[in-house]
Amino acid sequence: MEVIMGAMDWVNGIAWGWPGMIVVVGGGLYLTIRLAGFQFVNFGRAFKMLKRRATPDIVDTTKGQITPLQSLWAATAATVGNGNLAGVATAIAMGGPGAVFWMWITALVGMATKSAEVMLGRHFRTVNPDGSISGGPMYYLTKGLNLKWLGWIFALFAAIAAPGIGLMVQSNSSAFALEFGFGIPRLATGLVMAIALGLVIIGGIKIIGRVTEALVPFMCVIYILAALVVLAINVVDIPSALGSIFQYAFTPTAPIAGFLGYAVAQSMRFGVARGIFSNEAGLGSAPIVHAASTIKNPIHQGYLGIFEVFLDTIVVCTMTALVILTSGVFGTAAYFATEPFLTSTPLTIAAYSATIGGLGAPLVAVASFLFGFSTMLTWSYYGERSLCFITGERRVIHLAYRSLFVVLCVWGALQQIAFVWLFTDTTNGLMLLPNMIALVLLAGTLFKLTKGWGKEDILRRVEQVEKGE
Repeated sequence: MEVIMGAMDWVNGIAWGWPGMIVVVGGGLYLTIRLAGFQFVNFGRAFKMLKRRATPDIVDTTKGQITPLQSLWAATAATVGNGNLAGVATAIAMGGPGAVFWMWITALVGMATKSAEVMLGRHFRTVNPDGSISGGPMYYLTKGLNLKWLGWIFALFAAIAAPGIGLMVQSNSSAFALEFGFGIPRLATGLVMAIALGLVIIGGIKIIGRVTEALVPFMCVIYILAALVVLAINVVDIPSALGSIFQYAFTPTAPIAGFLGYAVAQSMRFGVARGIFSNEAGLGSAPIVHAASTIKNPIHQGYLGIFEVFLDTIVVCTMTALVILTSGVFGTAAYFATEPFLTSTPLTIAAYSATIGGLGAPLVAVASFLFGFSTMLTWSYYGERSLCFITGERRVIHLAYRSLFVVLCVWGALQQIAFVWLFTDTTNGLMLLPNMIALVLLAGTLFKLTKGWGKEDILRRVEQVEKGE
Protein backbone atom coordinates (compact mmCIF):
# COMPACT_ATOMS: atom_id res chain seq x y z
CA MET A 1 0.00 0.00 0.00
CA GLU A 2 2.85 2.41 0.79
CA VAL A 3 4.32 1.86 -2.68
CA ILE A 4 0.97 2.57 -4.33
CA MET A 5 0.39 5.70 -2.28
CA GLY A 6 3.92 6.85 -3.03
CA ALA A 7 3.35 6.45 -6.76
CA MET A 8 0.06 8.34 -6.59
CA ASP A 9 1.72 11.11 -4.59
CA TRP A 10 4.36 11.44 -7.32
CA VAL A 11 1.68 11.75 -10.02
CA ASN A 12 -0.19 14.30 -7.91
CA GLY A 13 2.97 16.36 -7.51
CA ILE A 14 2.97 16.83 -11.30
CA ALA A 15 -0.78 17.04 -11.90
CA TRP A 16 -1.45 19.42 -9.02
CA GLY A 17 1.92 21.13 -8.83
CA TRP A 18 3.01 23.99 -11.10
CA PRO A 19 2.46 22.01 -14.34
CA GLY A 20 -1.13 21.21 -13.42
CA MET A 21 -1.87 24.73 -12.22
CA ILE A 22 -0.55 26.20 -15.47
CA VAL A 23 -2.74 23.82 -17.49
CA VAL A 24 -5.91 24.50 -15.48
CA VAL A 25 -5.68 28.21 -14.75
CA GLY A 26 -3.75 29.03 -17.91
CA GLY A 27 -6.16 27.08 -20.10
CA GLY A 28 -9.16 28.75 -18.49
CA LEU A 29 -7.57 32.17 -18.89
CA TYR A 30 -6.81 31.45 -22.56
CA LEU A 31 -10.44 30.46 -23.18
CA THR A 32 -11.62 33.58 -21.34
CA ILE A 33 -9.55 35.78 -23.64
CA ARG A 34 -10.24 33.76 -26.80
CA LEU A 35 -14.00 33.86 -26.21
CA ALA A 36 -13.98 37.54 -25.19
CA GLY A 37 -14.96 36.96 -21.58
CA PHE A 38 -17.86 34.66 -22.46
CA GLN A 39 -18.61 33.80 -18.82
CA PHE A 40 -18.77 37.46 -17.76
CA VAL A 41 -20.61 38.82 -20.79
CA ASN A 42 -23.27 36.10 -20.50
CA PHE A 43 -23.45 35.90 -16.72
CA GLY A 44 -26.96 37.39 -16.65
CA ARG A 45 -28.13 35.08 -19.43
CA ALA A 46 -27.04 32.10 -17.32
CA PHE A 47 -29.60 33.06 -14.68
CA LYS A 48 -32.27 33.82 -17.27
CA MET A 49 -31.89 30.29 -18.65
CA LEU A 50 -33.11 28.98 -15.29
CA LYS A 51 -36.48 30.62 -15.93
CA ARG A 52 -36.85 29.90 -19.64
CA ARG A 53 -39.56 27.42 -20.52
CA ALA A 54 -38.73 24.36 -22.62
CA THR A 55 -40.53 25.68 -25.70
CA PRO A 56 -39.98 24.35 -29.27
CA ASP A 57 -37.68 27.26 -30.12
CA ILE A 58 -35.33 26.17 -27.32
CA VAL A 59 -35.60 22.37 -27.23
CA ASP A 60 -36.25 19.42 -29.51
CA THR A 61 -37.80 16.63 -27.46
CA THR A 62 -37.12 14.10 -30.22
CA LYS A 63 -33.37 14.55 -29.74
CA GLY A 64 -32.24 14.20 -26.16
CA GLN A 65 -33.09 12.30 -23.03
CA ILE A 66 -33.45 14.97 -20.35
CA THR A 67 -34.53 18.62 -20.23
CA PRO A 68 -31.92 21.42 -20.11
CA LEU A 69 -32.61 22.06 -16.43
CA GLN A 70 -32.42 18.35 -15.61
CA SER A 71 -29.00 18.25 -17.27
CA LEU A 72 -27.97 21.29 -15.22
CA TRP A 73 -29.07 19.82 -11.92
CA ALA A 74 -27.63 16.41 -12.75
CA ALA A 75 -24.26 18.05 -13.49
CA THR A 76 -24.57 20.22 -10.37
CA ALA A 77 -25.31 17.10 -8.35
CA ALA A 78 -21.87 15.85 -9.35
CA THR A 79 -20.16 19.09 -8.35
CA VAL A 80 -22.02 20.06 -5.16
CA GLY A 81 -20.79 17.11 -3.18
CA ASN A 82 -18.55 16.47 -0.22
CA GLY A 83 -15.91 18.59 -1.92
CA ASN A 84 -17.98 21.54 -0.69
CA LEU A 85 -17.67 20.28 2.88
CA ALA A 86 -14.57 18.11 3.16
CA GLY A 87 -12.71 19.54 0.17
CA VAL A 88 -12.91 23.16 1.29
CA ALA A 89 -11.81 22.21 4.80
CA THR A 90 -8.89 20.22 3.40
CA ALA A 91 -7.82 23.15 1.23
CA ILE A 92 -7.81 25.49 4.25
CA ALA A 93 -6.12 22.99 6.57
CA MET A 94 -3.35 22.14 4.09
CA GLY A 95 -3.00 25.44 2.26
CA GLY A 96 -4.18 28.06 4.74
CA PRO A 97 -6.89 30.71 4.26
CA GLY A 98 -5.23 31.85 1.04
CA ALA A 99 -6.27 28.59 -0.62
CA VAL A 100 -9.84 29.94 -0.76
CA PHE A 101 -8.69 32.81 -2.97
CA TRP A 102 -7.18 30.35 -5.44
CA MET A 103 -10.41 28.36 -5.39
CA TRP A 104 -12.17 31.57 -6.45
CA ILE A 105 -9.66 32.22 -9.24
CA THR A 106 -10.08 28.66 -10.44
CA ALA A 107 -13.85 29.19 -10.47
CA LEU A 108 -13.72 32.52 -12.34
CA VAL A 109 -11.67 31.10 -15.21
CA GLY A 110 -13.39 27.75 -14.68
CA MET A 111 -16.70 29.27 -15.71
CA ALA A 112 -15.18 29.78 -19.16
CA THR A 113 -13.73 26.28 -19.15
CA LYS A 114 -16.98 24.67 -18.05
CA SER A 115 -19.14 26.56 -20.54
CA ALA A 116 -16.64 25.71 -23.32
CA GLU A 117 -16.64 21.99 -22.61
CA VAL A 118 -20.42 21.94 -22.21
CA MET A 119 -20.89 23.63 -25.60
CA LEU A 120 -18.47 21.23 -27.27
CA GLY A 121 -20.16 18.27 -25.60
CA ARG A 122 -23.52 19.35 -27.03
CA HIS A 123 -22.06 20.25 -30.42
CA PHE A 124 -20.19 17.00 -31.03
CA ARG A 125 -22.57 14.55 -29.39
CA THR A 126 -23.88 11.41 -31.10
CA VAL A 127 -27.55 10.41 -31.16
CA ASN A 128 -27.63 6.60 -31.05
CA PRO A 129 -30.18 4.52 -33.03
CA ASP A 130 -32.17 3.84 -29.86
CA GLY A 131 -32.46 7.57 -29.13
CA SER A 132 -29.90 7.56 -26.32
CA ILE A 133 -27.15 10.18 -26.33
CA SER A 134 -23.40 9.76 -26.26
CA GLY A 135 -21.30 12.84 -25.61
CA GLY A 136 -18.31 14.22 -23.76
CA PRO A 137 -14.60 14.88 -24.37
CA MET A 138 -14.09 11.48 -26.02
CA TYR A 139 -16.52 12.54 -28.75
CA TYR A 140 -15.17 16.02 -29.39
CA LEU A 141 -11.65 14.60 -29.37
CA THR A 142 -12.80 12.06 -31.97
CA LYS A 143 -15.11 14.20 -34.14
CA GLY A 144 -13.53 17.60 -33.68
CA LEU A 145 -9.82 16.70 -33.70
CA ASN A 146 -9.73 13.20 -35.20
CA LEU A 147 -7.90 12.02 -32.08
CA LYS A 148 -9.90 8.95 -31.19
CA TRP A 149 -6.94 7.41 -29.40
CA LEU A 150 -6.81 10.39 -27.03
CA GLY A 151 -10.57 10.18 -26.59
CA TRP A 152 -10.10 6.53 -25.68
CA ILE A 153 -7.49 7.49 -23.07
CA PHE A 154 -9.81 10.11 -21.57
CA ALA A 155 -12.66 7.60 -21.43
CA LEU A 156 -10.42 5.08 -19.67
CA PHE A 157 -9.31 7.63 -17.08
CA ALA A 158 -12.91 8.79 -16.54
CA ALA A 159 -14.21 5.25 -16.09
CA ILE A 160 -11.50 4.67 -13.46
CA ALA A 161 -11.91 8.10 -11.85
CA ALA A 162 -15.67 7.81 -11.35
CA PRO A 163 -15.40 5.37 -8.43
CA GLY A 164 -12.94 7.78 -6.78
CA ILE A 165 -14.18 11.36 -7.10
CA GLY A 166 -17.79 10.37 -7.62
CA LEU A 167 -18.18 7.48 -5.23
CA MET A 168 -15.58 6.54 -2.62
CA VAL A 169 -14.88 10.11 -1.51
CA GLN A 170 -18.61 10.70 -1.18
CA SER A 171 -19.47 7.53 0.75
CA ASN A 172 -16.35 7.91 2.89
CA SER A 173 -17.08 11.49 3.92
CA SER A 174 -20.79 10.81 4.41
CA ALA A 175 -20.13 7.72 6.53
CA PHE A 176 -17.70 9.60 8.75
CA ALA A 177 -20.07 12.54 9.18
CA LEU A 178 -23.03 10.32 10.12
CA GLU A 179 -20.87 8.32 12.51
CA PHE A 180 -19.66 11.52 14.19
CA GLY A 181 -23.03 13.28 14.12
CA PHE A 182 -25.41 10.44 15.00
CA GLY A 183 -23.22 7.50 16.00
CA ILE A 184 -24.31 5.50 12.94
CA PRO A 185 -21.76 2.79 12.01
CA ARG A 186 -19.97 3.38 8.73
CA LEU A 187 -21.04 0.02 7.37
CA ALA A 188 -24.70 0.89 7.94
CA THR A 189 -24.30 4.19 6.09
CA GLY A 190 -22.51 2.48 3.23
CA LEU A 191 -25.25 -0.13 2.89
CA VAL A 192 -28.09 2.40 2.95
CA MET A 193 -26.39 4.62 0.39
CA ALA A 194 -25.63 1.62 -1.82
CA ILE A 195 -29.24 0.43 -1.81
CA ALA A 196 -30.60 3.91 -2.56
CA LEU A 197 -27.98 4.36 -5.27
CA GLY A 198 -28.89 1.08 -6.93
CA LEU A 199 -32.61 1.88 -6.94
CA VAL A 200 -32.02 5.13 -8.84
CA ILE A 201 -29.23 4.37 -11.30
CA ILE A 202 -30.91 1.19 -12.51
CA GLY A 203 -33.31 3.50 -14.38
CA GLY A 204 -30.54 5.32 -16.25
CA ILE A 205 -30.15 9.02 -17.00
CA LYS A 206 -33.87 9.82 -17.21
CA ILE A 207 -34.47 8.72 -13.61
CA ILE A 208 -31.20 10.32 -12.47
CA GLY A 209 -32.33 13.58 -14.09
CA ARG A 210 -35.69 13.55 -12.34
CA VAL A 211 -34.23 12.75 -8.92
CA THR A 212 -31.45 15.35 -9.10
CA GLU A 213 -33.86 18.02 -10.41
CA ALA A 214 -35.91 17.60 -7.24
CA LEU A 215 -33.09 16.97 -4.76
CA VAL A 216 -30.24 19.31 -5.70
CA PRO A 217 -31.99 22.73 -5.58
CA PHE A 218 -33.59 21.76 -2.26
CA MET A 219 -30.35 20.67 -0.59
CA CYS A 220 -28.43 23.70 -1.90
CA VAL A 221 -30.99 26.16 -0.56
CA ILE A 222 -31.15 24.46 2.84
CA TYR A 223 -27.37 24.37 3.21
CA ILE A 224 -26.93 28.00 2.15
CA LEU A 225 -29.61 29.13 4.62
CA ALA A 226 -27.96 27.15 7.44
CA ALA A 227 -24.58 28.69 6.62
CA LEU A 228 -26.08 32.18 6.52
CA VAL A 229 -27.50 31.65 10.02
CA VAL A 230 -24.04 30.73 11.31
CA LEU A 231 -22.45 33.69 9.52
CA ALA A 232 -25.09 36.03 10.94
CA ILE A 233 -24.03 34.91 14.42
CA ASN A 234 -20.35 35.43 13.55
CA VAL A 235 -20.92 38.55 11.45
CA VAL A 236 -18.26 40.60 13.26
CA ASP A 237 -15.59 38.09 12.23
CA ILE A 238 -16.43 38.07 8.52
CA PRO A 239 -14.21 41.07 7.58
CA SER A 240 -11.14 39.52 9.23
CA ALA A 241 -11.90 36.16 7.58
CA LEU A 242 -12.09 37.78 4.15
CA GLY A 243 -8.94 39.74 4.92
CA SER A 244 -7.03 36.55 5.76
CA ILE A 245 -8.13 34.97 2.49
CA PHE A 246 -6.67 37.81 0.42
CA GLN A 247 -3.62 38.37 2.62
CA TYR A 248 -2.43 34.76 2.71
CA ALA A 249 -3.07 34.18 -0.98
CA PHE A 250 0.12 36.17 -1.67
CA THR A 251 2.09 36.04 1.58
CA PRO A 252 3.07 33.04 3.72
CA THR A 253 1.04 32.44 6.85
CA ALA A 254 2.99 33.34 9.97
CA PRO A 255 4.04 30.43 12.21
CA ILE A 256 1.60 29.64 15.00
CA ALA A 257 2.63 27.75 18.09
CA GLY A 258 5.73 26.36 16.38
CA PHE A 259 3.87 25.45 13.18
CA LEU A 260 5.96 26.13 10.06
CA GLY A 261 3.29 28.14 8.29
CA TYR A 262 1.82 27.91 4.79
CA ALA A 263 3.81 28.75 1.68
CA VAL A 264 2.09 30.66 -1.11
CA ALA A 265 2.74 27.78 -3.52
CA GLN A 266 1.05 25.43 -1.07
CA SER A 267 -2.00 27.69 -0.89
CA MET A 268 -2.17 27.80 -4.68
CA ARG A 269 -1.76 24.04 -5.06
CA PHE A 270 -4.47 23.06 -2.62
CA GLY A 271 -6.77 25.88 -3.68
CA VAL A 272 -6.60 24.88 -7.34
CA ALA A 273 -6.80 21.14 -6.64
CA ARG A 274 -9.78 21.39 -4.30
CA GLY A 275 -11.41 23.98 -6.56
CA ILE A 276 -11.24 21.62 -9.53
CA PHE A 277 -12.41 18.74 -7.35
CA SER A 278 -15.42 20.81 -6.34
CA ASN A 279 -16.57 22.45 -9.59
CA GLU A 280 -14.95 19.94 -12.01
CA ALA A 281 -14.23 22.66 -14.59
CA GLY A 282 -11.66 21.18 -16.94
CA LEU A 283 -12.16 17.57 -15.95
CA GLY A 284 -14.51 16.96 -18.86
CA SER A 285 -17.13 15.22 -16.75
CA ALA A 286 -20.05 17.66 -17.08
CA PRO A 287 -20.25 17.56 -20.92
CA ILE A 288 -21.19 13.89 -20.67
CA VAL A 289 -24.54 14.68 -19.05
CA HIS A 290 -25.08 18.10 -20.66
CA ALA A 291 -24.86 16.36 -24.04
CA ALA A 292 -28.04 14.43 -23.20
CA SER A 293 -30.07 17.65 -23.02
CA THR A 294 -32.92 18.27 -25.46
CA ILE A 295 -31.63 21.81 -26.00
CA LYS A 296 -31.09 22.88 -29.62
CA ASN A 297 -28.39 25.54 -29.34
CA PRO A 298 -25.04 24.62 -27.71
CA ILE A 299 -24.62 28.23 -26.61
CA HIS A 300 -27.74 28.02 -24.42
CA GLN A 301 -26.31 24.93 -22.76
CA GLY A 302 -23.05 26.81 -22.23
CA TYR A 303 -24.93 29.44 -20.22
CA LEU A 304 -25.99 26.71 -17.79
CA GLY A 305 -22.34 25.68 -17.40
CA ILE A 306 -21.54 29.19 -16.15
CA PHE A 307 -24.21 28.98 -13.48
CA GLU A 308 -23.07 25.52 -12.41
CA VAL A 309 -19.56 26.68 -11.45
CA PHE A 310 -20.83 29.89 -9.86
CA LEU A 311 -23.27 28.06 -7.59
CA ASP A 312 -20.80 25.38 -6.60
CA THR A 313 -17.66 27.36 -5.81
CA ILE A 314 -18.48 31.04 -5.53
CA VAL A 315 -21.59 30.39 -3.44
CA VAL A 316 -21.56 27.02 -1.65
CA CYS A 317 -17.80 26.60 -1.17
CA THR A 318 -17.50 30.19 0.04
CA MET A 319 -20.23 29.57 2.60
CA THR A 320 -18.27 26.64 4.04
CA ALA A 321 -14.97 28.54 3.99
CA LEU A 322 -16.38 31.54 5.85
CA VAL A 323 -18.05 29.32 8.44
CA ILE A 324 -14.67 27.69 9.12
CA LEU A 325 -12.71 30.94 9.21
CA THR A 326 -15.20 32.78 11.45
CA SER A 327 -15.73 29.90 13.88
CA GLY A 328 -12.61 30.43 15.97
CA VAL A 329 -11.65 26.79 15.51
CA PHE A 330 -9.06 27.16 12.77
CA GLY A 331 -5.70 28.90 13.15
CA THR A 332 -5.41 28.98 16.92
CA ALA A 333 -2.53 27.61 18.98
CA ALA A 334 -4.85 24.88 20.27
CA TYR A 335 -5.68 23.89 16.69
CA PHE A 336 -2.05 23.37 15.69
CA ALA A 337 -1.19 21.77 19.00
CA THR A 338 -3.51 18.86 18.21
CA GLU A 339 -1.85 15.93 16.42
CA PRO A 340 -3.11 15.37 13.84
CA PHE A 341 -4.90 18.70 13.50
CA LEU A 342 -8.43 18.75 12.18
CA THR A 343 -8.96 18.55 8.43
CA SER A 344 -11.60 17.41 5.95
CA THR A 345 -15.13 16.82 7.29
CA PRO A 346 -14.08 16.89 10.99
CA LEU A 347 -12.91 20.50 10.59
CA THR A 348 -16.21 21.54 9.01
CA ILE A 349 -18.14 19.79 11.78
CA ALA A 350 -16.02 21.48 14.45
CA ALA A 351 -16.60 24.89 12.83
CA TYR A 352 -20.37 24.54 12.79
CA SER A 353 -20.41 23.06 16.30
CA ALA A 354 -18.38 25.96 17.67
CA THR A 355 -21.19 28.32 16.68
CA ILE A 356 -24.44 26.34 16.97
CA GLY A 357 -23.37 23.70 19.47
CA GLY A 358 -24.99 20.30 19.29
CA LEU A 359 -26.76 21.10 16.04
CA GLY A 360 -23.47 21.40 14.16
CA ALA A 361 -22.55 17.74 13.77
CA PRO A 362 -26.05 16.56 12.74
CA LEU A 363 -26.36 19.44 10.26
CA VAL A 364 -23.08 18.60 8.52
CA ALA A 365 -23.91 14.89 8.65
CA VAL A 366 -27.21 15.36 6.82
CA ALA A 367 -25.65 17.75 4.30
CA SER A 368 -22.80 15.31 3.70
CA PHE A 369 -25.23 12.46 3.11
CA LEU A 370 -27.37 14.41 0.63
CA PHE A 371 -24.40 15.99 -1.16
CA GLY A 372 -22.63 12.64 -1.38
CA PHE A 373 -25.65 10.71 -2.58
CA SER A 374 -26.52 13.17 -5.34
CA THR A 375 -22.92 13.18 -6.56
CA MET A 376 -22.86 9.39 -6.79
CA LEU A 377 -25.91 9.38 -9.05
CA THR A 378 -24.41 11.49 -11.80
CA TRP A 379 -20.89 10.09 -11.56
CA SER A 380 -22.24 6.59 -12.09
CA TYR A 381 -23.55 7.87 -15.43
CA TYR A 382 -20.22 9.55 -16.26
CA GLY A 383 -18.28 6.36 -15.64
CA GLU A 384 -20.76 4.17 -17.49
CA ARG A 385 -20.86 6.36 -20.61
CA SER A 386 -17.05 6.55 -20.64
CA LEU A 387 -16.72 2.78 -20.41
CA CYS A 388 -19.27 2.29 -23.19
CA PHE A 389 -17.19 4.51 -25.48
CA ILE A 390 -14.44 1.90 -25.15
CA THR A 391 -16.52 -1.29 -25.19
CA GLY A 392 -19.50 -0.25 -27.28
CA GLU A 393 -23.15 -0.08 -26.24
CA ARG A 394 -23.74 -3.39 -24.49
CA ARG A 395 -26.42 -3.98 -21.90
CA VAL A 396 -24.15 -6.26 -19.90
CA ILE A 397 -21.63 -3.42 -19.57
CA HIS A 398 -24.31 -1.07 -18.25
CA LEU A 399 -25.46 -3.57 -15.64
CA ALA A 400 -21.93 -4.61 -14.63
CA TYR A 401 -20.74 -1.04 -14.11
CA ARG A 402 -23.81 -0.05 -12.11
CA SER A 403 -23.37 -3.15 -9.94
CA LEU A 404 -19.71 -2.30 -9.37
CA PHE A 405 -20.69 1.20 -8.29
CA VAL A 406 -23.10 -0.16 -5.72
CA VAL A 407 -20.48 -2.54 -4.26
CA LEU A 408 -17.72 0.10 -4.13
CA CYS A 409 -20.09 2.48 -2.34
CA VAL A 410 -19.94 0.20 0.70
CA TRP A 411 -16.21 -0.38 0.39
CA GLY A 412 -15.47 3.34 0.14
CA ALA A 413 -17.39 4.07 3.33
CA LEU A 414 -14.96 1.88 5.28
CA GLN A 415 -11.65 3.23 3.92
CA GLN A 416 -9.22 5.71 5.43
CA ILE A 417 -9.66 9.32 4.28
CA ALA A 418 -5.99 9.79 3.28
CA PHE A 419 -6.02 6.97 0.72
CA VAL A 420 -9.36 7.99 -0.79
CA TRP A 421 -8.34 11.62 -1.29
CA LEU A 422 -4.96 10.62 -2.74
CA PHE A 423 -6.62 8.25 -5.21
CA THR A 424 -9.09 10.96 -6.21
CA ASP A 425 -6.41 13.57 -6.87
CA THR A 426 -4.54 11.08 -9.06
CA THR A 427 -7.52 10.07 -11.18
CA ASN A 428 -8.64 13.71 -11.52
CA GLY A 429 -5.22 14.67 -12.80
CA LEU A 430 -5.29 11.87 -15.38
CA MET A 431 -8.65 13.10 -16.74
CA LEU A 432 -7.62 16.71 -16.87
CA LEU A 433 -4.88 16.74 -19.51
CA PRO A 434 -6.70 15.16 -22.51
CA ASN A 435 -9.73 17.39 -21.97
CA MET A 436 -7.73 20.60 -21.61
CA ILE A 437 -5.79 19.74 -24.79
CA ALA A 438 -9.10 19.39 -26.64
CA LEU A 439 -10.50 22.67 -25.28
CA VAL A 440 -7.45 24.67 -26.31
CA LEU A 441 -7.22 23.09 -29.78
CA LEU A 442 -10.95 23.54 -30.39
CA ALA A 443 -10.99 27.18 -29.31
CA GLY A 444 -11.52 28.15 -32.95
CA THR A 445 -14.67 26.03 -33.12
CA LEU A 446 -15.88 27.61 -29.89
CA PHE A 447 -15.25 31.06 -31.34
CA LYS A 448 -17.40 30.21 -34.35
CA LEU A 449 -20.16 28.91 -32.10
CA THR A 450 -20.20 31.99 -29.90
CA LYS A 451 -19.25 34.80 -32.26
CA GLY A 452 -18.88 33.83 -35.88
CA TRP A 453 -22.22 32.35 -36.92
CA GLY A 454 -25.86 33.26 -36.75
CA LYS A 455 -28.44 31.14 -34.93
CA GLU A 456 -29.61 29.21 -37.99
CA ASP A 457 -26.03 28.46 -39.05
CA ILE A 458 -25.28 27.06 -35.60
CA LEU A 459 -28.32 24.79 -35.55
CA ARG A 460 -27.67 23.56 -39.08
CA ARG A 461 -24.05 22.71 -38.27
CA VAL A 462 -25.08 20.95 -35.05
CA GLU A 463 -27.44 18.71 -37.03
CA GLN A 464 -24.68 17.92 -39.52
CA VAL A 465 -22.29 16.91 -36.74
CA GLU A 466 -24.90 14.70 -35.07
CA LYS A 467 -25.44 12.92 -38.39
CA GLY A 468 -21.71 12.47 -38.87
CA GLU A 469 -21.57 14.65 -41.98
